[in-house]
This record gives sequence, structure tokens and C-alpha cells, in this order.
Amino acid sequence: MLRTLFFYLTFLPWTLLVLILALPISLFGQNAVHNWGILWGRSALTLAGIRLRVKGSELIPQNQPAIYLANHQSNFDIPILYAGLPLQFRWMAKQELFKIPLFGLSMARCGYIPIDRSDRRKSMQSIAAAAKRIQDGASVIIFPEGTRSADGHLQEFKKGGFLIAVKAQVPVVPLVIKGSYQIQAKGERRIKSGQVELEFFPPISTEGLKNADIDELQRRVRQPIAQMLEGATADEQNAA
Repeated sequence: MLRTLFFYLTFLPWTLLVLILALPISLFGQNAVHNWGILWGRSALTLAGIRLRVKGSELIPQNQPAIYLANHQSNFDIPILYAGLPLQFRWMAKQELFKIPLFGLSMARCGYIPIDRSDRRKSMQSIAAAAKRIQDGASVIIFPEGTRSADGHLQEFKKGGFLIAVKAQVPVVPLVIKGSYQIQAKGERRIKSGQVELEFFPPISTEGLKNADIDELQRRVRQPIAQMLEGATADEQNAA
């Protein structure tokens, strides 16, 4: 509990300062804000006593945008990705988050991409706008489950990210975050120190794919993530 108390007493005011300073830093460009985010992510892991191991970063597509699709188990997944993904990327986020004072403005200045899911027409407009941003060179991260897993098991994937990938015709890169559920599960306040892993899988081309191919694309992305998570769960049960 002492580590958890220490984390909240230091990390929350530090995060507020990061949000405030992100606004003037954005005058130097979105990449400068992202570098500021990397510092924030690494500091979050350090304050929480989390050790990060990255595997497969040599598989990251070079000199082209891509969509990175990751499982989502904990609030720490965001700083893990900031700290472990060695490239400039942007987040895709719900339109509602952009309306939060200061936080929303910082997100906009960082170049985050809003997705309006209030109705089908607006959702499709958001998907088209996001695909154009990606085609113009912005790599993005998407949690295809849509929200954090409540039990640590991989949830079903939503189609939005795959629709964007097919429309943008850029590679998709599956990646798995292992161990963050044990650090802090959904609904938990207590933080446990430990090691987490971020592992990249080979990119999957979407060139020539159409909407009719989305189910197969989902399967190809989900399969390696599910296999890796199931293996990690089995190891934990054997150790217990």
C-alpha cells in the first residue's frame, strides 16, 4: 500500500503539470509533444516500480505509417506504449474525451484523432477522416477490444480499427501487452510492482483488402495476441 500511496501522491500532480506544459510545448510541433509523452510514460513506470521488456521491435515497419493493435488490460497500458513503442504515433480516442477541460485541449494539440460514435453517419465520417490522417503519415494505436478487460482475458474485437486499416491501406501490427493486469486490474486501486512485456508481431498487409475481408483480418490480428496471452495465463497457473 505504501507504493500505491507514493505513486498517487507523486504521479497525479506530475500528470497535471505534464498536461499544462503540453500546451506551450505544442508550439514546437506534435512530435515534441509526443516526446514529452514518452517522458511521462517512462516516469509512470518508474514511480510504480514497473520494469518493461520489449521484444520484436525490429518488426516495426520502417518509413511508412501503420496501425498498431494492442490488447487492453490496465490503465498502465498507455504509459507502457509510450515508453516501449520506439516511434512517433498518435492515439485514437472517443470524441467525448476531447470535451474535457485542459485534457481535451492537450489531446487536440498532440494530434490525437477523435472518433465520433454517436451515430453511424458520424462514425463513418470519423473513420474516413482517420484513414486520411494515417495515409498522410500518422501511425496510430488502437485498442480493438474498445475497453479494458475485466478479467484479464482477451475480449472480442470491434470492427472500427479494421475498417480504418482497410480504408487507409496501411499495414497493421499486432502487439501484446503481458503483465499489466497483474500490476493493476480494472477497478483496482492498489498497484503492484513487477515486470511487463510488450511484444510486436510481424506486420500484416492490407493492400487490396476490402470490407468483405475484415473478419479474416480480425482473425489474423487476434490469433497471435490470444495465443501469447493464453500461454502467459497457463504459466502463472503452473507457478501457483
